[in-house]
Amino acid sequence: MKQLLLALVMFLTQFSQAQWEPDVRLTNNPDTSLTSFSMQRCIASNGDTVHATWCDSRPGSGNWEIYYKRSTYGGLTWGEDIRLTDDPAKSRRSSIAVSDLTVHVAWMDNRDGNYEIYYKRSTDGGNNWDDDVRLTDNDSWSQLPSVSSSGSWVHVVWSEIDQLSGVTEVYHKYSIDGGLTWETGTSLSEPSTDAYNASVASLGSYVYVVWNDTRDGGNTEIYFRRSTDGGSSWEEEIRLTYNLAISQWPSISLNGSFVHIVWADARNGNYEIYYKRSIDWGENWDPDTRLSYGGQPVNPNISSEGSVVNVVWQDNRSVYGNWEIYYKRSTHWGENWEPDTALTTFYGNALRPFVSISGSVTHVIWCDDRNMNPEIYYKRNPTGGLPVGTYNDYSASFGNKVSIYPNPASSIIHIQITDHPNAQLHLTIRNILGEVLITQSIRMGEAVVDISLLPNGIYFLSASSGNYQLGMAKFIIKRD
Repeated sequence: MKQLLLALVMFLTQFSQAQWEPDVRLTNNPDTSLTSFSMQRCIASNGDTVHATWCDSRPGSGNWEIYYKRSTYGGLTWGEDIRLTDDPAKSRRSSIAVSDLTVHVAWMDNRDGNYEIYYKRSTDGGNNWDDDVRLTDNDSWSQLPSVSSSGSWVHVVWSEIDQLSGVTEVYHKYSIDGGLTWETGTSLSEPSTDAYNASVASLGSYVYVVWNDTRDGGNTEIYFRRSTDGGSSWEEEIRLTYNLAISQWPSISLNGSFVHIVWADARNGNYEIYYKRSIDWGENWDPDTRLSYGGQPVNPNISSEGSVVNVVWQDNRSVYGNWEIYYKRSTHWGENWEPDTALTTFYGNALRPFVSISGSVTHVIWCDDRNMNPEIYYKRNPTGGLPVGTYNDYSASFGNKVSIYPNPASSIIHIQITDHPNAQLHLTIRNILGEVLITQSIRMGEAVVDISLLPNGIYFLSASSGNYQLGMAKFIIKRD
C-alpha cells in the first residue's frame, strides 16, 4: 500500500505541474501596463471569479491610471478592461482583495500634490464601483499600499516617507464596515528607522503585517507584527530574520492558524527566495527554508488555501539572462516543497508575478515585454490548488483541528472538529481531481458522513465557516 501511494503521489505531482495552461494576454495597447511589487497583491479570487488590477499609461489616459479586469469563469475567459481612476495626476501601484462580492482596491495617487493612498470598492463583484476615497492626508509621501479583507473588515498598510527627515514608516488603517468608513491610521514601526515594503493578511479579528526594516545596523531585516482585535491594538514587533545580508520584499498569506511568509534574501551572496511559517497564529516560528537556487530571484509572492501553499517570483537564471516567472508549491502546509517550475519561456522579460488560489485552481498574473512593451499576462493551473500527496500513510490531519475516523474507511466516517465547535460549519469532500462529491453541514463539532457510494481511493475533506477555512484532512476509502 505504501509503495502504491508513493507512486500515486509522484504521478499526481507530475500531473499537476503539467496542467499549466497557455499564457493569456490580458492587455493589448501600445503603451506600458505594469503590475505592482510583491508585497502588494494584483490578483484575488473567490470561487469562479478572478479579479486583477494594474496601472496603465495607454493612450487617452495621458498618464498612469488604475485598471481592473475580471473573469467570472475561473480564468477561462475575461471581461473588458475597466478604468478605475480618471484624474490628470498619476495613479500607480494598486493592490486588490476580495471578500464575497465586495472587491477592494487601494493605490498611490499624487492628485493632491504629493502621493497619498486612495481606495475604491465594488459591492457587486466588480460590476459597479463607488467613488474614490482618500485614506491619507498629510505632507508625507504615502506609497505602496497592500490591502486585505475578511468579511466586513478591510485593512490597508503602506509606507510613509517624511519629507523633512527622509525616514519611512509603516502605517495601518482599517474599516469595520466593508470600506464604507475608516478608522484613524496607526504607525506600526519605529519612527527612527526606515521601515517599508509592508504586506498585510487578515482573518476575522486577526491581522498580520510584515515589512523590511533597517533598525539592525543598516541592513534590512524582516519584521512581523500582529493584532488580535481587528487592528485596534498591536502586539510588540517580532524580528524574523537574523543575518548580515539584505532581507526584503516580504509577502504574507494566512490560512487558519498557519501564517506563511516569503521574501528575497542575499545571505548566500546573491538574492534567493526564503520561506518561514508559524502554525500557531504567529506565536512561534519555524526556521527559515530556502526555496530557490541560482539566478537572482526577487519579487516573491505567496498564496495559501487549505494545505496548499503557492509561491511565485521572477528569476534570471535562464541561459538568455532574461527574467522569467518561477513557481513552487507545497501541499503540506509548507512542511516540504515540490521542485520549482518555469512558467514563462519567452525571450522578453517577465516581471512582478502574483498568485492566488481558489478551490483547485491556481491563478498567476505578471507583466511581460515579449511584445516590445510591457503587457499584463495571466496563466492558470486547474489542479494547482489540490492538496496532492501524503504526509504519512494514513494521516487524518496535519496542524489543524479536523480529525477523521476510521481511516482507512469503508462505509461511513466520523468527523470531529475541536476548533470553533459552536460555529455553523460546512464540510466538503473532494476526490484527487478536486471534484466536489459530498457537501454537508456540521453541528457542535461532530458529523457522520455516508461514503458507501464512493469508490476506493484518496479523498480530501475541508471544513469551513463562511470565508474562514479551518483546514483540510485526507482520508482513504479501502474495501477488501
